[in-house]
Amino acid sequence: MIQRPYYEDLLRSRLLEERRFIQVVLGPRQVGKTTLVKQVLEQVTIPYSFYTADTEQEGTWINEIWQRERLEMQFSGQKERLLVIDEVQKIHNWSEFVKKQWDEDTWNKTNIKVLLLGSSRLMIMHGLTESLAGRFELIKMTHWTFAEMHEAFGFNLNQYIYFGGYPGAAGLTNDERRWRRYVRDAIAEPSITKDVLETSNVYKPALLRQIFEIGCSYSSDMLSLTKMMGQLQDAGNVTTIAAYLQLLKEANLLAGLHKYANDDARRRQSVPKLQVYNNALYNTFSRHTFRQVATDPKLWGHQVESAVGAYLLSQAELYDMNIWYWRQKDEEVDFVIEWDDAIVGIEVKSNHEKTTTGLVTFRNAYHPKLAFIVGYEGIEVETFLQTDIRRLFE
Repeated sequence: MIQRPYYEDLLRSRLLEERRFIQVVLGPRQVGKTTLVKQVLEQVTIPYSFYTADTEQEGTWINEIWQRERLEMQFSGQKERLLVIDEVQKIHNWSEFVKKQWDEDTWNKTNIKVLLLGSSRLMIMHGLTESLAGRFELIKMTHWTFAEMHEAFGFNLNQYIYFGGYPGAAGLTNDERRWRRYVRDAIAEPSITKDVLETSNVYKPALLRQIFEIGCSYSSDMLSLTKMMGQLQDAGNVTTIAAYLQLLKEANLLAGLHKYANDDARRRQSVPKLQVYNNALYNTFSRHTFRQVATDPKLWGHQVESAVGAYLLSQAELYDMNIWYWRQKDEEVDFVIEWDDAIVGIEVKSNHEKTTTGLVTFRNAYHPKLAFIVGYEGIEVETFLQTDIRRLFE
């Protein structure tokens, strides 16, 4: 079992320092949040308790376990203690109860450190921003990278590009039907149901599911909301579709990238370029098998571009970057990374057929920090997928 890079950050930088903030481990489903925390707990020297919440428990349960921790600390003569609560979002109004107990310990100088984690990103963030502002720090976990899937499961580059980065599904890739069912039923559907529908006001759940499936199948393509409406059975309106796309983005499932421009109005009005956060989602709703895709240059080109986009979205999530695309008439740049006041342009090229003149036009118009090709005639895809994109801005 590998240790993800968040391990040292959580163990050394957060839990071993003095009590200051509630630590919150946040990330999509099936990326190993609970596994990470258990690995850390095996190494900490702080006395701790690990609890898992469920929907049948009331908020007073948080009060009860917290008081239990205080008594244990008092009776054992401990100077500090760690309280870990998993799936905390399952408890109604959980953040108010956590806030009350945390503030009480702060007032009384009781040295109980707190670590929270949960599977519903939207619900966790809502509770943090509503009740716990100024009291928490986030540790953002992202989908597994190519390097991690290679180390843990022996994935080669082509396997990673097609099957993506869900560790739980890695052992099923020899049976693609079974692999698709697992990703669809055990990952995608719970993410939609638990992380989106149960946390937001969605008046047309069937429409949101359609948008998700269509969006995944069009990953790395531009698709106007008007054209998307034409493919939906219960279309609603463009505003509704845009709102549902935003919810899917907040759940780290599917993003609609906007065109890079000098003013916000042009960005918001642009045709979205659809992009999954994990290429497994792209191919779960695809009719093409791994063999079919890998032997078709056009299909494979889309796969590679989508895999690069998924990696960029995950890196951007970690480092608070923005990801755009750029297009002017027939010229385009697949991805534009914006960090602070600097930008980097990236064109993904899988064979000799795709032109890259857009990079030259983009470079002349916006003077980016870098503008380069990933793939054919450029940086190798395998190398780029293992690059810390912060280095592009050095």
